[in-house]
Amino acid sequence: MVKIMIYSDRLKYLCERNGITHITLVKYLEISKGRFSNYINEREIMPLKYLNALCNYFNVSLDYIFKFTETSHYLQQKKEIDKIETGKRLKEFRKENKITQVRLASELNTVHPVIANYEKGKFLIATPFLYTICKKYNISADYLLGKTNNPKYFNK
Repeated sequence: MVKIMIYSDRLKYLCERNGITHITLVKYLEISKGRFSNYINEREIMPLKYLNALCNYFNVSLDYIFKFTETSHYLQQKKEIDKIETGKRLKEFRKENKITQVRLASELNTVHPVIANYEKGKFLIATPFLYTICKKYNISADYLLGKTNNPKYFNK
């Protein structure tokens, strides 16, 4: 089952710490103020495309935004998300943990063709699915997305 997201606290903190207004980020992301307000207050889940853009803007990792770590940035961290690499790493993660597509889909409250399409690189994994997998299995979101090679897993 998909868990509740937690990213707004860190984003609000980064804005405050860096003196960045929400208007600045609205312009940077090229979205409406209302949409940004819904995302920043978690009334709507922010798509990975925008979360990644904000991570790049603030030079922080997704793991930091999701509160999986206090390490704000990884060495040799890539800026872009590669759907093909993400798919490969998702499949590798599943195999390492002996999780079938059907089981993972059930845990995420979706159907297994969705997982298959992620693994084929057809679609970028949905933010809540990424968060849930990473939270439950202590795996780095940045690793799964191909943004870093280390860390792969966090200590439990």
